[in-house]
Amino acid sequence: MKSIRVTILLFTATVFLFGCAGMSKEQSGQGLGSIVGAIVGYNLGKGHKDQGWAIGLGALYGAAIGANIGQQLDERDKELANEAFQDSLENKKVGAVSSWNNPDTGHTGTTTPTRTYTADSGSPCREFTTTVLIGGE
Repeated sequence: MKSIRVTILLFTATVFLFGCAGMSKEQSGQGLGSIVGAIVGYNLGKGHKDQGWAIGLGALYGAAIGANIGQQLDERDKELANEAFQDSLENKKVGAVSSWNNPDTGHTGTTTPTRTYTADSGSPCREFTTTVLIGGE
């Protein structure tokens, strides 16, 4: 349950980041990327004495990647991507793809759950892959 609460908290933070007036696409992407990167770093460093470093480096790399992607995505792209992400993790079976497509920009993406498991704490967890294609790349 703690894992779900953390995920909800992070999504709430993300919504606030995207909703900030005056925040550029790059800044929104950077904020979201740092959150996702920190989560990835946390999971990769789990149980290791240097987990703090893994979280920090994950956040830095995530911020850099997120800023790059954020520069190129408009608000509708982000809405569609978030809807597909939520649908995938909440409703899809492992291997089932949730896709999004913005015909105005030509940007597309997918999210696919790759594993569902119960953490040692008893919390339900999901691993996933996500892709975003900007200009076909």
